[in-house]
Amino acid sequence: MQLQFLGATGTVTGSKYLVRHEGAQLLVDCGLFQGYKQLRLRNWAPLPLPAAEIDAVILTHAHIDHSGYLPLMVRQGFRGPVFCSAPTRDLCRILLPDSGGLQEEEADYANRHGLGKHHPALPLYTRADAVAALEQLHAVAWHEEWEPIPGLRASLAHAGHMLGGSLLRLASARCSLLFSGDLGRPADALLPAPEAPPAADYLVVESTYGDRQHPTGDAMEELGEVIRRTAARAGTLVIPAFAVGRAQALLHGIQQLKARKSIPQVPVYLDSPMAASALHVYGRHRDELRLSEAECRAMEKAAHVVATPDESRALSARRGPMVIIAGSGMATGGRVVHHLKAFAPDHRNTILLAGFQAGGTRGASLQAGAPTLRIHGEDVPVRAEVAQIAALSAHADGAEIESWLRGMPRAPVRTFITHGEPAAADALRQRIERHLGWTVTVPEHGETFQLGAPT
Repeated sequence: MQLQFLGATGTVTGSKYLVRHEGAQLLVDCGLFQGYKQLRLRNWAPLPLPAAEIDAVILTHAHIDHSGYLPLMVRQGFRGPVFCSAPTRDLCRILLPDSGGLQEEEADYANRHGLGKHHPALPLYTRADAVAALEQLHAVAWHEEWEPIPGLRASLAHAGHMLGGSLLRLASARCSLLFSGDLGRPADALLPAPEAPPAADYLVVESTYGDRQHPTGDAMEELGEVIRRTAARAGTLVIPAFAVGRAQALLHGIQQLKARKSIPQVPVYLDSPMAASALHVYGRHRDELRLSEAECRAMEKAAHVVATPDESRALSARRGPMVIIAGSGMATGGRVVHHLKAFAPDHRNTILLAGFQAGGTRGASLQAGAPTLRIHGEDVPVRAEVAQIAALSAHADGAEIESWLRGMPRAPVRTFITHGEPAAADALRQRIERHLGWTVTVPEHGETFQLGAPT
């Protein structure tokens, strides 16, 4: 078996791992790069082999940094099956067309306003490309083995992090390889803890929060405090949120806070049709959640859904007190960008960061205390309060990753650390080497490794 790292090295985005076995090529995850421009430019660069030569793809989950390159690969000639869990298939039916539509909208905006260096500006792919790619998705059952390519057996187990998030184990006659995907937290409000890792000769593990420890406070109470103090100023709370996962957790928390009368009865708006659609997917797969049927229904009714762009623009013209949850989670695009432009200049308002902010994103700039944000070619002043609730993270922290690793039946021959910025990946490397005594590698972009039978 041969493993090549085509993404998520030195960064938390662009997850792609090419597995070669007996002349066949399998791509594990197929994500877009986000954040810094030099990373985003990789989305436009060709893969190291023609897309038509890839035999199959397996997705660990539906987030765009793990699935969003798929429409482009299909447009480039990939015709093989794309395997994933059933919730991942259903969420990709929402996320991928939305991603294509968003890229079309951004290209159109740049062309109408003369922004950008390319004339005309073109989308990376279109909504139609994404819809075409959906035809190749195939759901597989949890824990059941199948052969994505000849001679290689695969199986999925629950990884937490988001609905449908998967651990992936691949096994040939000579060796086995486990991918953690994105690991969830043991006490997530919506999802069960990640399953214990199965035995494997080689391991690829994420490190998004490998250098941090999440605070132990009550995240929902912190959210309530942010809502209360913003409402007391008659301000608007804007929450950039990932449409799948974070948005639903926020709605569940707000509904609970309102039920306990812990926050004022301010209007709450979900300005993300994609997040609203995802709520229905959560309802269909309720057996994979910690929530009861009544709690799922309450979560769906926790906010007014903003359906159209005109309604979203009208919302930006309103003033608080109110709460707006809108995509995207790192403020890289989508409707939340327009709300930041409208509400960031007013000191009465609050911008709440509720997830990881990759370097080079507007979210990371806000986290670092930037006095302005570059939006649509303008420098928008940031006078609003910027708050963050680290305990809302859907990623396991360093200690939680280590605890999960300790569940492996035996030490892997080698552990590869990916999906983390350099400091986080190196901190996790040191933790594993010192505490577990395992052999660890932090691979470089494009690096290839031969995976042989353990001796």
